[in-house]
Amino acid sequence: MTKQAPAYILPVIVVSQFAGTSLWFAGNAVLPDIQQALHLAATGPGAITTAVQLGFIAGTFLFALLSVADRFPPGRVFLICSLAGAAANAGTGWLSTDMFSLMAFRFITGFFLAGIYPIGMKIAADWYEQGLGKVLGLLVGALVFGTAFPHLLKGSTHHFSWQAVIAGTSVIAAGGGLLMWLLVPDGPYRRRGAAFHPGAIVQIFRGADFRAVATGYFGHMWELYAFWAFVPVLLGLHAQIKGLQHNTPLWSFLTIGIGGVGCIVGGYLSQKTGNVRIAFYSLLLSGICCCLSYFMVQAPSLPFFAFLLLWGITVTPDSPQFSTLVARTAPLENKGTALTLVTSIGFAISIASIELVGYLFHHFNNPLIFTLLSLGPVIGLKALYRMK
Repeated sequence: MTKQAPAYILPVIVVSQFAGTSLWFAGNAVLPDIQQALHLAATGPGAITTAVQLGFIAGTFLFALLSVADRFPPGRVFLICSLAGAAANAGTGWLSTDMFSLMAFRFITGFFLAGIYPIGMKIAADWYEQGLGKVLGLLVGALVFGTAFPHLLKGSTHHFSWQAVIAGTSVIAAGGGLLMWLLVPDGPYRRRGAAFHPGAIVQIFRGADFRAVATGYFGHMWELYAFWAFVPVLLGLHAQIKGLQHNTPLWSFLTIGIGGVGCIVGGYLSQKTGNVRIAFYSLLLSGICCCLSYFMVQAPSLPFFAFLLLWGITVTPDSPQFSTLVARTAPLENKGTALTLVTSIGFAISIASIELVGYLFHHFNNPLIFTLLSLGPVIGLKALYRMK
């Protein structure tokens, strides 16, 4: 029998996820100020993003190894990681003295994000068995808004110091953790898992549908975070080509944040068209945007901004659908571990794309490089085609 969740559960999970994931790009939003304050050589967003991604991978791998998501109360894990991540993020603003300490604090922040993003999805899956694609659409939409939020803070609070932006995101993240812990108990569909054993990985990846879904997600991750990391670079490149000045923080927020709308709309559409179709066509459209990026960065401002918003809204709707499909095709007793493991591998792939694009752009400064992001959608589309 289907169990009805109280009406307040989903809004609390969504708000808590938004708050916790605001830590993700807090460093990127104030990167020029950090470089100036710490007397660092100018560097692109690749290094600071990679530090967070590496921390996240280390965290998700350890959490998967220990089956944290399946063995311990997820609300408690979410709270602990929100508080610890908020503290590490605050260290970025108040304790960093050089490049090494900056990267260390961003790494630690990423590590504890492993107990926020995938654990938030696990909590949602424990409460909502029916309509999970719609629920995760709202949840990943919250992640997207949280990711974009520091750019909004930076763009709309010029009279605040960059440390205040960092402190603000830390306070918000800690509040989100407390909110989840106080108001969201274990869901009715939670199943406590056993201790991890190496054979669990083999079991998780044994199903053909699970492998197809995981491969599609990996292709999606090749594109997503590299695009988000280099949105300010694309804006700067267009401004340089056209001899203009852009409000880079504001347009970065709009480009990334509109993806949250895409997640929510895709979640509702998935109720009628199915999760696979939403994931497939989202990958297709964002892949086309990758291919057009070389031409559009040289276009007049109005078409360029419209293109950025289109890319931003199509690059995200597949993410919650992939998470839904992972949860549905994984063995029931390893659902949380499967979500964490697949997420960990996906973020490892995102590092490869961020570093590759960053290296090539640093050496060649050519917008043609961003078309390499289309490799991910191509691989993902091939994996999903048999399921569609």
